[in-house]
Amino acid sequence: MAAMVISQFFLGATLVAALAYYPLMLAIHRVIGIVILVFAVVRLVNRLRHHPPAFLTTMGPLERKVATWSERMMYALLVLQPLVGWALVSASDMPVTLVGPVHLPGIAPHGIAVYAALRTAHTVLAYLLFAAFTAHICAVVFHTVGLRDGLLRRMTIRPWR
Repeated sequence: MAAMVISQFFLGATLVAALAYYPLMLAIHRVIGIVILVFAVVRLVNRLRHHPPAFLTTMGPLERKVATWSERMMYALLVLQPLVGWALVSASDMPVTLVGPVHLPGIAPHGIAVYAALRTAHTVLAYLLFAAFTAHICAVVFHTVGLRDGLLRRMTIRPWR
């Protein structure tokens, strides 16, 4: 999922600069966005149904709070960002094409004011997601390389042996 999020940052940034490839890049951006939305919802449901592993003993109370709230923020952004993108396309009066003949229903009313607000929201959420994602990666690298406390094992599906 991380690779898809990273690719979306590059695709989204390139969309505004590479007009010759805009239709192709937008199509790829939409598909990856919907896949991220599906994965994020599945992960969120799984997270709500199962208790997370215990925090590491190397993490103090403040670090635990920061980790908890940053995780919540990441889940919120991973769900909100694709939904706002979907609404953005819906407001543009273009069909929300996923792949070929597969269309998604519009989830926002058509209109230039709605489109402008959603475009701004999509951009702001992208920057927030980029900042949260970067902070998350830095924290993981710090714990894995700096502290060597096994944090990465806590984040994987099956713990390492």
